[in-house]
Amino acid sequence: MSRSDRYDCDVLVIGGGIVGLSTAYAITRAAPGTRVTVLEKEHAPARHQTGRNSGVIHSGIYYRPGSLKARFAVTGAAEMVKFCAEYGIPHQVTGKLIVATDREELPRLHALVQRGRENGIPVRELGPAQITEYEPRVRGLAAIHVGTTGIVDYGQVAATLAEASGARILYGSPVTRIDRRPWGVAVRTAAGRVVRGRVLVNCAGLHCDRVARLAGDDPEMRIVPFRGEYYELADPSLVRGLVYPVPDPAFPFLGVHLTRGIDGGVHVGPNAVPALAREGYGWSVIRPGELAETLAWPGSWAIARAHWRYGAGELHRSLSKRAFTEAVRRMLPLVEERDLRRTAPGVRAQAVLKDGTLVDDFLIRESTRTVHVLNAPSPAATASLPIGREVAGRALALL
Repeated sequence: MSRSDRYDCDVLVIGGGIVGLSTAYAITRAAPGTRVTVLEKEHAPARHQTGRNSGVIHSGIYYRPGSLKARFAVTGAAEMVKFCAEYGIPHQVTGKLIVATDREELPRLHALVQRGRENGIPVRELGPAQITEYEPRVRGLAAIHVGTTGIVDYGQVAATLAEASGARILYGSPVTRIDRRPWGVAVRTAAGRVVRGRVLVNCAGLHCDRVARLAGDDPEMRIVPFRGEYYELADPSLVRGLVYPVPDPAFPFLGVHLTRGIDGGVHVGPNAVPALAREGYGWSVIRPGELAETLAWPGSWAIARAHWRYGAGELHRSLSKRAFTEAVRRMLPLVEERDLRRTAPGVRAQAVLKDGTLVDDFLIRESTRTVHVLNAPSPAATASLPIGREVAGRALALL
């Protein structure tokens, strides 16, 4: 057997979400002729985080200057708009408002203005009258307008990346075993298929820590899943564009916001409640083994102790439509319970360290013949093109 016959591909990517597919796309662009295979456990791309979010092209205003999130979101937003234009994917650069509705939020709003400027993002400060020029039905003490925010269907972006990459994509292929060998990596799927590659890239999202352990690596973190529940406005004319509250910097969640999607509907949400399974899209979805795994991680209990008040509020909004409506009414006073209709939820894959630290930046680690993407929640869809290039560069260096 010749050396090339040992391999089914040069780079083997686990995960057919937007980060895995962007990585495949970046590899074939940077090194034409490199053989890439993507293993995706679902029967189509973008079935989880990529296809279950607000569809926002984030500006990068929230993220710590110099962090991967800040750098990749700012460049990724511009690249995403260009990519969509090149491939004919419907998108809009809409801008958005971040609205302070309480005096205690004003210092945080001003801090966001400074952070935006440090990240090179144009922002405009608004008073109450100027808010209504953008959003006639929205009320607040002050706001900032971020002009580079946009909207897109990331599921369509992922499908385009899959096709444009030229990679071989094997759907319905959950990974059950990984063997690293002197010559490369062998991966077995649930159907018994073995795929051999020279380098492995782990972009498994909600399951990335488990895949890392299958590969024999200790990721030193665990994915703790948080479900985000959404409603939609029965009357989408109440909101013109995108309206966000001022986020609490202690948490990686942006709060309940209003997002006009590319289809013209307006999503309201998400909240953030613990999911009882990695893919726990409702309270009735419970996987005891996965829940036990989450509860056995010391970081989960550290989060609960440190943030129980915040968590209690999120839980209340999950169980009470009235409470959820009240959170929306802070910015959009006209909204009543009857104006909100439930729609599809999502689950965020949040990396948590053993001491309970919520990993606040993208986390990419390398091991023998392997690259692991261990934390890529929002704004990873926005930043997917530069993330893909970063991971691709690391993978190609291991060949």
